[in-house]
Amino acid sequence: MLQRFQQALYYSRRTFLCTSSLSALGSCAFSAGLTLPALNPKSTFAAPASTSHTPTAKSCILLYMIGGPPQQDTFDLKPNASAEIRGEFRPISTVVPGLQICEHLPRLAKIADLYSLIRSMYHDGGLLHAAGVHYNLTGWKNAPRNGQPLLSRRDSPSIGSVLTQLEGRRNPHRTRDFPTAIQLPSWITQDGPGQEWAGQHAGFLGAKYDPLFMNYKGEPPGRLPPEFVPAKENVSPRLGQRMSLLHAMDKHSLVGPAKATQARSDSQREALNVLRSSPDWQAFCIDQETPKTRERYGEHHFGRSCLVARRLVEKGVRLVTVTWPISTEFPHFDTHADNYPTMRKNLPATDQGISALLEDLRDRGLLEDTLVVYLGEFGRTPVINPNGGRDHWPNVYTTMLAGGGIQGGQVYGSSDKHAALPKDNPVHVTDFVATIYHALGYDQNTRVVDINGRPHFIVHGQPVRSLFG
Repeated sequence: MLQRFQQALYYSRRTFLCTSSLSALGSCAFSAGLTLPALNPKSTFAAPASTSHTPTAKSCILLYMIGGPPQQDTFDLKPNASAEIRGEFRPISTVVPGLQICEHLPRLAKIADLYSLIRSMYHDGGLLHAAGVHYNLTGWKNAPRNGQPLLSRRDSPSIGSVLTQLEGRRNPHRTRDFPTAIQLPSWITQDGPGQEWAGQHAGFLGAKYDPLFMNYKGEPPGRLPPEFVPAKENVSPRLGQRMSLLHAMDKHSLVGPAKATQARSDSQREALNVLRSSPDWQAFCIDQETPKTRERYGEHHFGRSCLVARRLVEKGVRLVTVTWPISTEFPHFDTHADNYPTMRKNLPATDQGISALLEDLRDRGLLEDTLVVYLGEFGRTPVINPNGGRDHWPNVYTTMLAGGGIQGGQVYGSSDKHAALPKDNPVHVTDFVATIYHALGYDQNTRVVDINGRPHFIVHGQPVRSLFG
């Protein structure tokens, strides 16, 4: 585990010696506040490193709005519907003629020419949150089981995990051994540790390809976790001396299959790279940003996470997932009750964070190469329930795509007059995920291989090609 390896480096020679036979990285280091991919024995399969076509995006930022935002109260308002359907919010015009969105998204209205909306999204994965999470993050239904499908090695891999197997750390845009995929500021869950919903890690590819999970445990993102900073007494040359001792011990004491021994060696190397590369990992620190930039994104958790995401793609991270930070300040979007009080809390931060991210990427010349995706597990019911809320509704919902080759100012597809079903150009979630893969250079013929050496296609949908300029 990463925490044990760090204790070996930070505290005592005795602890260090005892830890020398342990794996340095683990897949469930919740107590350390983050999770690094576990290094399992290498597969005998040589995964392809080349893309199937020229990608339109070097990086991707997934903005995951936990709970499923209501399409009728965000990007697909129905002002002519009856009161129990249209709700309390009014539409406002955007800079794109004929396009209207919610009145509580004024900043996004001013830059609607930067993004495109898909108003005809749907899936057949059922009403459970975790099933929707898995479908939207992988493009596949989750493996069957009772109740909410939680994280399982039986499941399909997330997009970031697929990229990690296909590309490893060979991407020339990345610095040193920076991870291919990173998620912050938390896991996608509603009920806390042990209830993480399916689809967020590498699934049947194995823990080696899990994303780096930065779990801030409710603390504001925008700082370098202490786990990445070596103690003063362990900087070079002392750190090098300790590693020489470790290698000498391993040479005489490590037992087991050659692959397992190699995996331990790889684990130690990975953990050391994290410690030795701490200047690169300053990408997680927003103190270096100007006060104006920080204010533009907002000091709330979502805005700070979006700012960190921009800094990470500047470092060449291939895929960054930003999850909606559930807190007392900003609850999740699962609005079975009190839909409008909740949305009045959440939408201003949503508006500020996403608009700042898109404008900042544009101003830095990064938006053209960075695909930004807004999504949730499903939409909400057309009719407001007796508790003033909207319930789960996978039959139609709205997503957003920007940058990375996407032509802004478009609306693809539409819903019916109640925002209940797709009216034209329906987009199944598999096609949506295929669109993301298309921007990143892969298609339905691309395959990955599971821990048992069996090949799997990464997606079976078709990209929405008309979205690309």
